Amino acid sequence: MSPAVPGQARLVLASASPRRLALLKQIGVIPDDVAPADADETPGRKEPPRRLAMRLAVAKGKAVASRFAGAYILSADTVVATGRRVLPKAETEEEARACLSRLSGRSHDVLTGVALRAPDGRSASRLVESRVTFKRLSDEEVDAYIASTEWRGKAGGYAIQGRAGAFITSIAGSYSAIVGLPLFETAALLEGLGYRKRFPAGEGG
Repeated sequence: MSPAVPGQARLVLASASPRRLALLKQIGVIPDDVAPADADETPGRKEPPRRLAMRLAVAKGKAVASRFAGAYILSADTVVATGRRVLPKAETEEEARACLSRLSGRSHDVLTGVALRAPDGRSASRLVESRVTFKRLSDEEVDAYIASTEWRGKAGGYAIQGRAGAFITSIAGSYSAIVGLPLFETAALLEGLGYRKRFPAGEGG
């Protein structure tokens, strides 16, 4: 973590995702604290994927805010959906195989909500929608990907920044949002609510 800008409130990332932390560093934003949010991610009955992504992003920020009074709280959530069907964050091989089977040879939506709470109580949020198309997967490709365990805990059972990148024929939208945090929108939220970014020591910015 780098020294805070003098007089600026702390920034807390309400996520345990190393991918989100790396993405923030890419644009010169270094959280002072990382605090995983404990939020129920179960979709509501007939809850649309877009609403789910935004609801969870906001809920994760609220879950952490009480522990960090006077800080900026940044939170996000990514949902993978085919139509109105939300795919799980795969935790078992069975779930991962079911996800890959559904994604194989088709396009799907990746919906990432990002929310920011400012120390003065103001808040803002954005929803970023991206479209991803998979090639038709062979049984051998699915077996190899399952064996990698890269899918574990990933929305839709895959990680675009890893081996699954070889399955993707096209993307329409934000690559960083598919990874887990839309950088353009995140930077705009931080700037809009008064947070000044800084680069780690030794890097320009």
